[in-house]
Amino acid sequence: MNFTSFKIWLTALANLAALTLCAHDWPEFRGPTGQGHSPAKDVPIRWSATENVAWKTAIPGGGWSSPVLVKGRLYLTTAKSTEGAKDLMLTAMCLDAGDGRVLWSTDVFSPQDGSSLHRKNGYASPTPLVRDGRLYVHFGHLGTACLNLDGRVLWRQTSIQYPSMHGNGGSPVLAGERVIFSCDGITNPVVVALDRRTGNVGWKTPRDNDSVPRKFSFSTPLLITNGGREELISPGAGGTYAYDPATGRALWKVSTGAGFSVVPRPVFAHGLLFVNTDYDFPKLFAIRPGGEGDVTSTHLAWQTGRSAPSTPSALVVGSELYFVSDAGIATCADAKTGQVHWNERLGGGFSASPVFADGRVYFQNEEGVGYVLKAGTTFEQLAKNELGERTLASYAVDNGALFIRSAEHLFRIGKK
Repeated sequence: MNFTSFKIWLTALANLAALTLCAHDWPEFRGPTGQGHSPAKDVPIRWSATENVAWKTAIPGGGWSSPVLVKGRLYLTTAKSTEGAKDLMLTAMCLDAGDGRVLWSTDVFSPQDGSSLHRKNGYASPTPLVRDGRLYVHFGHLGTACLNLDGRVLWRQTSIQYPSMHGNGGSPVLAGERVIFSCDGITNPVVVALDRRTGNVGWKTPRDNDSVPRKFSFSTPLLITNGGREELISPGAGGTYAYDPATGRALWKVSTGAGFSVVPRPVFAHGLLFVNTDYDFPKLFAIRPGGEGDVTSTHLAWQTGRSAPSTPSALVVGSELYFVSDAGIATCADAKTGQVHWNERLGGGFSASPVFADGRVYFQNEEGVGYVLKAGTTFEQLAKNELGERTLASYAVDNGALFIRSAEHLFRIGKK
């Protein structure tokens, strides 16, 4: 082999190594599939406020949007205020995932809003979405915008007005050329799709829940393919609803009574949707998707009210379904039947949705304590990690790293 050939071989080897070590993007709420799974390896098991912290960066203002990660950059939103709720600045931020430096910060909206917030909520709770070189940020009734990845605003959409209850919550989802989100306010709830290139309204579909007395909810939709048909699954007050993502046509629904203030994002596995209903008296439903119209009597596979969450989404790993109640009781059940394998108290209150990575299930409570469990039908706690700051946002995951947003900081957990 001559010197030139040797250099080409070395370059090819370096490129192969770079591909092997390529970061695993986490581009939306709950990761690349929207269901809390990461293919990352060497994900940290133990940490504290001072141990195994690669960096922490102060985040101005406040918000519970989860960080998203694309090509070594982190994106999140925050709400800054100097004089209370009537002097808001809604901001998108970008940080270097390697060292935590703030690369840019763009003020997107400055609404005059006096709506009250739930104690678990803020003005920047929806998680951003990154796709094809664009960042989509959503602030509920306060507006939606698209930026390029250098922080320049490409369009703003503020025409979708509705009476908010407790602030904003649900994150957007991308379906083809549409950015879709739920607008479940106090009255006249709708699901809305915007053209992702222009921000113009593509369709707006009213909820079929006239009989439900309390209509507000905060869930994030999930796009699935069922029997060759795309279905946008969007839980709301009174039921779980499916829509054609291209046109907004209502496909089917499963009624869930008078349940309201639905927060968790659906999960789809084994031909079943796992959805939640009712903040005050939560239940978890396993639903067979498909059909037309009201399919409640034929498509409900099983349900449980035992330790069901009001806020955290569920997680399916293999044949097991994992979930944690807001009061801190974690459950592992058979996903197909609902039979419980274990039910254990972790401690604290919970809002963040669990994630699965490297053979482990990660739960984060509101007091800043992270629990790491071995995935399986036998309860095995591997670690309990105290960060020392309030945490309601869900993780982003990468090779060798967890990104955790607290009330004041964004942390990179892992080796420096």
